[in-house]
Amino acid sequence: MSTWGDYFRVTTESYGESHCRSVGCIVDGCPPGMALTEDDIQPQMTRRRPGQSALTTPRNEKDKVEIQSGTECGFTLGTPIAMVVRNEDQRPKDYGGSTMDLFPRPSHADYTYLEKYGVKASSGGGRSSARETIGRVAAGAIAEKYLKLAHNVEIVAFVSSVGNEHLFPPSSEHPSYSTNPEFLKMIETIDRETVDKFSPVRCPETGASERMTKVIENFRDKKDSIGGTVMCVIRNVPVGLGEPSFDKLEAKLGHAMMSLPATKGFEIGSGFGGCEVPGSIHNDPFVAVPEVPENVAGAGLVNKQRLTTRTNNSGGIQGGISNGATIYFRTAFKPAATIGHAQTTTTYNLEEGILEAKGRHDPCVVPRAVPIVEAMSALVIMDALLAQKSREAARNLLPPLPKSLPIKPETSNGH
Repeated sequence: MSTWGDYFRVTTESYGESHCRSVGCIVDGCPPGMALTEDDIQPQMTRRRPGQSALTTPRNEKDKVEIQSGTECGFTLGTPIAMVVRNEDQRPKDYGGSTMDLFPRPSHADYTYLEKYGVKASSGGGRSSARETIGRVAAGAIAEKYLKLAHNVEIVAFVSSVGNEHLFPPSSEHPSYSTNPEFLKMIETIDRETVDKFSPVRCPETGASERMTKVIENFRDKKDSIGGTVMCVIRNVPVGLGEPSFDKLEAKLGHAMMSLPATKGFEIGSGFGGCEVPGSIHNDPFVAVPEVPENVAGAGLVNKQRLTTRTNNSGGIQGGISNGATIYFRTAFKPAATIGHAQTTTTYNLEEGILEAKGRHDPCVVPRAVPIVEAMSALVIMDALLAQKSREAARNLLPPLPKSLPIKPETSNGH
């Protein structure tokens, strides 16, 4: 399906494919009265666009977004917001009249789309192309603005590995990111300016960024590709988001990330490395800390306290519900399927042959995946927030509950 969300709904099927005239989306459920123009959306579109460096596809698209409905005088109306991006550098001819007509590309969606629908797009992968994510990024920018205004939510993603080069290599001492003090310190302060300033790789550390750049350049020059991972950090998420049992917050984040093209793995908090840590270390003890409302420091409310966790192996989510701690997770992206490197494979007519794919493609998708991961994170948190606010609003219409519910005496059957 091409629609995401229950309360903040995003549909990307309304506008096109990789090599047609335009792509875009419709956003339904955005609260009215929020200041919104293209300037709020364009920065993330620019970070996602192709042709931004020598490490990405040379396809040259400005990806300039246009709001077509849902706003007036720079404010949201509460009605559906339609956005469109014109394709200016599409080249469907790269996919026609060549051997690419004869072969399903290895590890691409050509074969599975044809088998599922009985027909497939003749160029660029159609809906399976990463260009479909333009609508997600545009919608995510709107969600992000609301989350920032409402709760100061901050979402920052960065490249954590390319090939076998890691920002924080796993070790016997720290099999998981969650036990690494250097990582835990970084995720509380990392921002997008820092992520973008070192190099187009979007890894926020000079040495690791340089090593990752060399890896990508090596595979690019060989007409090959390489994969990597993107870490995402979400700060200041309110407590209580997530809908157990089947729509737990980490389940929705996993669903969102695995819906992205080229994804092959997802882990949150301690992840797979946490399996190597005993429960006595892995458990996150609770501690009381001062709660100072925003912009109210020194206003006599410093003595008010709240619970938080001393450690954060849970990744900010317990029982499928946000606990107020920083949420962090990692998503794995496979090497791009379309490569110019010669591959022995088989045609649609079941004849073995050699495919050297044409077209313009990323040697590594993770640098451009960073804003896409941020966008999908914003959509998940936004939808969960609106669900929780709906529940709270309905509850607040009832008489207040007593501070503690009375305990019923046991009946003969133990209930």
